[in-house]
Amino acid sequence: MAKSETSSSLNRTPLYELNLAHKARFTEFSGWEMPVQYEGLKQEHQRVRTAVGMFDISHMGKFLLAGENLISELEYLVPSKLSNLQPGQAQYTVLLNQAGGIIDDIIFYYQGKNSQGLDHGVMIVNAGTKAKDKNWLKEHLDSDRVEFSDVSSRVLIALQGPESAQILGNLVKEDLSKIGAFGHFSTTINSAPVFIARTGYTGEDGFEIMLEAEAGQKLWRSLLESGVTPCGLGARDTLRLEAAMSLYGQDIDETTTPIEAGLGWIVHLDQKGDFIGREILETQKKEGVSRRLVGLVMEGKQIARHDYPLVYQGTIVGKVTSGSPGPTVNQAIALGYLPPKLAKIGQEIEVEIRGKLYPAKVVKKPFYRSESRLKVAII
Repeated sequence: MAKSETSSSLNRTPLYELNLAHKARFTEFSGWEMPVQYEGLKQEHQRVRTAVGMFDISHMGKFLLAGENLISELEYLVPSKLSNLQPGQAQYTVLLNQAGGIIDDIIFYYQGKNSQGLDHGVMIVNAGTKAKDKNWLKEHLDSDRVEFSDVSSRVLIALQGPESAQILGNLVKEDLSKIGAFGHFSTTINSAPVFIARTGYTGEDGFEIMLEAEAGQKLWRSLLESGVTPCGLGARDTLRLEAAMSLYGQDIDETTTPIEAGLGWIVHLDQKGDFIGREILETQKKEGVSRRLVGLVMEGKQIARHDYPLVYQGTIVGKVTSGSPGPTVNQAIALGYLPPKLAKIGQEIEVEIRGKLYPAKVVKKPFYRSESRLKVAII
């Protein structure tokens, strides 16, 4: 989380004034002035875990893509096989550089054929990497064959928690029980067109809703009136960390590969042909990696923070990438990179905090697993 500061030079989402009116505290994040909390981080965190909360994530990049050869063009840029996707399905994956490093982690939502008979879909990217991603895509996608539209000005609301389907079900005509995890569809809310996906960044069941600014403001007010708790980046960070979801720029970046970062499940070497970075990932699959992203639990009350050294037998062997208290698991938790020989479950290491060493243990990820999210995944 970036340190608290606001500036008129920062970007603001279409929901900024509504957040301000709801007495949000703001922070700078990736060039945006974003709500960090409203009522309080712990209250917002637990509201998502036990009921429902909503996040203004309109700062994220939103691209529309269409083309006769869209899937094959995109498959060259990611390690995942996209051609198996059916309309209404999505894939979490990463854009790779030539060294197999992660340019960004993204979600691609395949929407099938449009009225012109072209494959089309939605791509959601991180706010801080939007310009970089846009340039990379335009550089590598054939502009004569792939249409690219930047619709990042649209509102994006994340409705998250075990009661999210009940709340959203009152607003749409579709039967949400038929929409599985990573499913998506287009519909209308209050007569306005919306794109809805059963995805999120909290480890809970939930939906992400994209629509034009004015309609998004109306929907935000409506959700507030129905009792949905607004939540800030503070709770978003603790929720995603409990679910062991990586944050770009901390846990993953252009110097880390998906195999090092524990994302080997999105690398489909045996299912697809050539792609950028393939040779590096093939070598790592065959010969191993020099480090792995692990889950850590502190043995005491001390909190491991980003960039704190990880120490084994007096030697620095890695560093913490993300760390915070886990309000649901009631422990101080962290992610960090360690050499493979120290990345085993149960391995004891130490974290250097302000010049002193404190014990920690490598544990299985995620730290928290939602029962409601598991049910969605098997619909």
